[in-house]
Amino acid sequence: MLTVLVVDDSALMRRRIADLLVEAGFRVETAATGEEALARLPEVDPDVVTLDITMPGMDGLTCLARIMVEHPKPVVMVSALTGAGAGETLEALRLGAVEAVQKPAAGSIGRIGEELVETVRAAASSRPRRVHGLRERLRLARARIAGEDFVAPAPPAPPSVAVAAAVAEGEVEGVVLVGVSTGGPSTLEDILPLLPAGFPWPVVVAQHMPVAFTATLARRLDEMCALTVVEVGRATALEPGMICIARGGADVELARRGGRLQAVCVPSSPDRPWHPNADRLVTSAMRLLPPDRLVGVLLTGMGNDGAASMAELHARGGRTIAESEDSAVVFGMPQELIRRGGAGVVLPSDRIAGQLTRWLSPAARRTGPVPGLKD
Repeated sequence: MLTVLVVDDSALMRRRIADLLVEAGFRVETAATGEEALARLPEVDPDVVTLDITMPGMDGLTCLARIMVEHPKPVVMVSALTGAGAGETLEALRLGAVEAVQKPAAGSIGRIGEELVETVRAAASSRPRRVHGLRERLRLARARIAGEDFVAPAPPAPPSVAVAAAVAEGEVEGVVLVGVSTGGPSTLEDILPLLPAGFPWPVVVAQHMPVAFTATLARRLDEMCALTVVEVGRATALEPGMICIARGGADVELARRGGRLQAVCVPSSPDRPWHPNADRLVTSAMRLLPPDRLVGVLLTGMGNDGAASMAELHARGGRTIAESEDSAVVFGMPQELIRRGGAGVVLPSDRIAGQLTRWLSPAARRTGPVPGLKD
């Protein structure tokens, strides 16, 4: 039986969360403060910790940071999931929390309770991440890329003649499509800041996330990246050197308007359980561009979103990358792509930027991909 340590200063919330988890078959222990949680961790040795963000005394972020250093465990943050708390929630994910879920209020306990139970169950099989400081993480990743014959991020450079001509004609050469879910914010930090300023294709990211968080995520990534990072809240023309983060709670598709490719925010599809939806993004891109002008990247996450469409892209001759089990917080989505035979390359997150840079270097684009070559 899986054991969960529920940490919340509210006795009502501890009881509410504990009842949901016990009913779902978990063994539950509780703690009322961050200090109590840290003291009980060695004794309880839980499979998962659920942790409130806002608590008196030691707050949730401080407690999380100490858990990840002193006694690493999968941690699910329990939050109001409002715009006001988006910064704290994203910081928790960056510090190594597996996921953030909404507190189960009395009026919405059914839907939110199911999500909490599903997330805790997935977290039990996830891989806790020890998070270095950002500078150290970038230094280690860059050194690893350079040491393994991948093209390291280059200093800022103007777009190539081909890219400039394509933009002048209202078209980009190609698009990188990224699907990611549980564990996504910290995984994106392993990849996007390592893309050089001269990176020739736009990147569109479908990160499963509520609407309250994606604008903050885009702003944080923009501060870290050489490329410009924006949230897609309206039709956004795609250009080289930009990263588009799909708005949470909705879906994103590619469309051609006025002769230019755009990322367009569209209402979430009720027949798809995850949003923004990666399969919908990739499918829309394949309607507009040939396979050799698309690269699909499927990263950590529960479920199978993105696997079917990226497997189809691979079968048509497009290039795809699946994150390896070595680095994935939850191996569900990339594992499904591998199982379907749709992963052209399987790499840990800190090697993906180097692979993309190598594939899309000017020399590689002139020669084009070689069928069957996993380079």
